[in-house]
Amino acid sequence: MFDEPFARGRSLVHDLDPRMRLAMAALFSVCVALLKDPLAAGAALIPAVTVLSLSAPPLHVLCKRVALVNVFILFLWLTVPLTMPGTPLATLGPLTASREGAELVLLATLKSNAILLTFLALVTTMDSPTMGHALDRLGVPSKLVFLFLFTYRYLHVIADEWQRLVTAARLRGFTPRTGMHTYRTIGNLLAMVLVNSFDRSSRVYQAMVLRGFQGRFVSVVRFKAQPKDAIFAFLWMAATAGIVLMDFFPEIRLV
Repeated sequence: MFDEPFARGRSLVHDLDPRMRLAMAALFSVCVALLKDPLAAGAALIPAVTVLSLSAPPLHVLCKRVALVNVFILFLWLTVPLTMPGTPLATLGPLTASREGAELVLLATLKSNAILLTFLALVTTMDSPTMGHALDRLGVPSKLVFLFLFTYRYLHVIADEWQRLVTAARLRGFTPRTGMHTYRTIGNLLAMVLVNSFDRSSRVYQAMVLRGFQGRFVSVVRFKAQPKDAIFAFLWMAATAGIVLMDFFPEIRLV
């Protein structure tokens, strides 16, 4: 149910402390999301691509993930310049693209790709249980961590339950079509998934309580920061600070 191809590799990034990776990814994402200058947003791609190359991702999967996100960005390129008023940049028949709209979409493209590549390098290179325990160590509310880990653990169970019900319906002659009978059948199947999932969650929770569960998962893994984590955090924060300075003080750029 959960495909984690980036977490299976071995690289310099994989060996870094998960807590530090999450913190650096969050800091970088917030700073990049607030950028207003396209040149600074373009500069944000440099550390993102660098750390991504250090993580040695599977190239085929990486291209699919990046392409999937940029498909949505393509719709912005097709709509925003044509609908945002401003200085005409290009005219095609009755359609006129504005310079302001193109600059806005360019900024969004650069920022979204920088954040995407950063998360692919620093966050997806750890599995979900490790991510959950790292969030707990960083002080994220225990209920959110519990919800995240429990969802990871049992989402595939819900998927299996849905597949079982769909198979049973097909064995009884159900064929999806466009009609009220199909809509009612799918609605009933979804309701059965919810009911069965609720019953299963109650039984699982009771079993966990009987085994001493007190509201949070306990992990035998102990995170330990090393000198390389401090070096990476320093270099990453320095790069982030430089990008922010480029955005606030464009006159300091080197020509």
